[in-house]
Amino acid sequence: MAGIGHNGGPAIGSTGWQKFAWKKARTDLLPTLPIEVVRLRVNRAKELGLPYKTYASVRAATGHDLIGFLFSSNALRMFKEAKLAEEQAQKLAAIKADRNAVVHRPLSPEAVAQLDGIDTAHAAPLFTAKWTDMRDDLRAMVQSRKGSADRFMLIGEGAFEREWVAAGQLAGFMSGEAYFAQAQG
Repeated sequence: MAGIGHNGGPAIGSTGWQKFAWKKARTDLLPTLPIEVVRLRVNRAKELGLPYKTYASVRAATGHDLIGFLFSSNALRMFKEAKLAEEQAQKLAAIKADRNAVVHRPLSPEAVAQLDGIDTAHAAPLFTAKWTDMRDDLRAMVQSRKGSADRFMLIGEGAFEREWVAAGQLAGFMSGEAYFAQAQG
């Protein structure tokens, strides 16, 4: 008899009929999307500058479409000067979604907000900020853009920025290196 928390799947190491039946039941639970819906979603992934697999994963996890991004100044490779590399500027200009920057000191959000391809810019949460303050700051950044936090994806660098996803209840995280590498390939 299975205990509390058991999902009813086959026992570890089981083979044969139990394993086959479990896999079939799991497959039957997954929806089969009409080809037109898949095409629309592939196109939307392109508009966002995301690989389809990443977009589909985020959509499946949140239950709805992404409407914007939070780009950390680290992911944008802006450390001392508010200036974008040409490839980054081109990719940002092509995105059909909100493009918000989260800016670390010594950069100013006002300077970054003036760049082409950036819609708004906000000061990044401080390293020393309490979790609740970080949460409130991140939610304020996206709520001002008319969307719930889980409709925005963070493009960042480093473990401390990855924590922002949980704190702000954002849709997901992708490294700036991975996101902007998509521009070349």
